[in-house]
Amino acid sequence: MNCDTLVKRHVGHRARLSLSYEQVSVLDHQAHAARTTWNLLHAWWTMASENRRVSLKDADTAIKQARKDIDFLKALPAQAAQAVLKTYFQAWRNCWDGWAEEPTFKSRLRSVMSVDVPQGRDLHVARVHRRWGMVNLPKLGRVRFRWTKDLPVGKHANADHRITGARLVKNALGWHIAFRVQTLEQAPEPHPGPEVGIDVGIAVPLALSDGTTYDHQRPRTDEDGGSDRDKWLNDTEKQKLACLEKQAAHQKSFRARGEKTSRRLSRTYDQIRALRAKATRRHLDWQQKTTTDIAARYGAVAVEDLDITNMTASAKGTVEQPGRNVRQKAGLNRAIGQEAWGRTVAMLGYKLARRGGSLHKVPAPGTSQRCSMCGFTTPGSRESQAVFVCKNPTCSWSGNADLNAARNVLHLLRAGHALVPAAGRAVGRRARRVKPTTVR
Repeated sequence: MNCDTLVKRHVGHRARLSLSYEQVSVLDHQAHAARTTWNLLHAWWTMASENRRVSLKDADTAIKQARKDIDFLKALPAQAAQAVLKTYFQAWRNCWDGWAEEPTFKSRLRSVMSVDVPQGRDLHVARVHRRWGMVNLPKLGRVRFRWTKDLPVGKHANADHRITGARLVKNALGWHIAFRVQTLEQAPEPHPGPEVGIDVGIAVPLALSDGTTYDHQRPRTDEDGGSDRDKWLNDTEKQKLACLEKQAAHQKSFRARGEKTSRRLSRTYDQIRALRAKATRRHLDWQQKTTTDIAARYGAVAVEDLDITNMTASAKGTVEQPGRNVRQKAGLNRAIGQEAWGRTVAMLGYKLARRGGSLHKVPAPGTSQRCSMCGFTTPGSRESQAVFVCKNPTCSWSGNADLNAARNVLHLLRAGHALVPAAGRAVGRRARRVKPTTVR
């Protein structure tokens, strides 16, 4: 690969905003207006496409008319409303290409509150302190945000290195800003590092074929009760979470069925969500650091092509044929979801590409039952979660089960069994193809 070749990259950077109570209220109104605009657009699309073919121009006219008729929608800046329209049409294109499902109605309680700022030149980002920066937001003015990463601003910004836009996102910890950054970098040379296979798990999050393991470094105690949901919280935070959950259950017992949630119970739920969001943030930080270390050390990484959707399917069954060990399977499903294996693989993919490495997916069946020493495969070789014993009489090798699976993953890569990705994005297993007959 020619190292002099320039490659345009689009990356993101998320930072926490420092807002007053009034500014939070303004952003909340904008986010609700953006969600309402999406829902109105979806309803208009559903009705209009049944009788005639609609276009982007027709939808734009409908959005402008709705902003004139409904005063509530005026809280959303005009450019943010146009961004909602473009995002909605892009969601339909993704559906038609088989990458995603059809756009649906956005619920007030389950939807992420967000506002898009499509024009980067209107942000006027500047660094004013070692830890703080300033950004200009529509209808808010200058707002402070945490400066944790250098951004192309001031004399460092040009046509090739600049901020192209941003999105304001709210979670349980408050409002954040996610910058969209465009850079022009030299294409990396091929990574000289060795090949490695990775086996993902729950007891051991990442096990590498060379014997390296990456643990969460948060020892589990008997107080955890075998659950992994609170392992990113310290003892004080776990006790606080348990008290809040008990308090929420007590407050909920006084609410009649169908009655609106009280403000006191809502505040308790907010505190629970804040602790959950703090644990998620710590897990995300661990994933970023771990994947960065792997991408820097290895040139080719092989992982299993896991169908996580099928792995986390419910074991409840039907009335005629009820499932077995339903509670245990539900706990396993939660543990798999909290490990976020898909996010780890996605991070490895783009970090390896930026360093000249490559990520390969190999077929998953048989990697935990095959002996990495002799190649003998038989069910029941894994005597426990941590120990593998080969059933071949001429081998009888035993060792760590995660290490054995990681070696098998690497063997599949070297044997040429890596899956070839399709052109473009990967097609989701649950995606539905819809014939694009309603847009010109």
